[in-house]
Amino acid sequence: MTMNLAVLDPNNPLFPKPSAAFQDPDGLLAVGGNLEPETLLAAYRQGIFPWYQDDDPILWWSPGERCVIRPDNFYISTSLRRQLRQAHYQVTSDKAFFEVISACAEPRGDGGTWITTEMIDAYTRLHEYGNAHSVEVWDDQQLVGGIYGIQVGGVFCGESMFSRVSNGSKIAISHLVRWMKTAGLDMLDCQLTNPHLTSLGAQTIPRDTFLKHLNNASKMQINWTFNDYPIPWGP
Repeated sequence: MTMNLAVLDPNNPLFPKPSAAFQDPDGLLAVGGNLEPETLLAAYRQGIFPWYQDDDPILWWSPGERCVIRPDNFYISTSLRRQLRQAHYQVTSDKAFFEVISACAEPRGDGGTWITTEMIDAYTRLHEYGNAHSVEVWDDQQLVGGIYGIQVGGVFCGESMFSRVSNGSKIAISHLVRWMKTAGLDMLDCQLTNPHLTSLGAQTIPRDTFLKHLNNASKMQINWTFNDYPIPWGP
């Protein structure tokens, strides 16, 4: 049976159910639409996210297996814990969102990036709306690591992270997860698995399980108070 990819109206994008996503390539759900804040928020609330290259149209995904981190299962290695105790690192939130997403967009080892200029503009607007957030790691006023993503109630949908020093991104995500646990957010959506995330305690769960949790968690009213509750890293 041939499946047709849903084409979204750029003026009125209505997403199909995530269960309609392709198995090959895994999770491809729709093409087209736009990256307006309302469209992005509607997508994330349904467990859908955009992912495409510069020369592609906008592609929307909802993979069959979702990579997530539960704060209670987050793993910190001995070497990372040692770095977290080092006083010369300062961690903030939403102080340099544009700088964080721009750093995440820099080409990696394979020479490519999926964070296009269009994506940077779209997520920066979401940040200005109060829906997208960043966590920054500083060393003597130099930005050395960070992560950004979208908050959907009790779930934080992580988009990308970067490091300019060893474990810079892990320091950022460690502080993010620790704050999530304090604030009542109970899941970090990592979308797709990789060894870096697995080393931090990430696991994959079926799409249906993820969507049920997201549906409940999206109703939670949790303010972004990261900077109001600095958490010193103890033993």
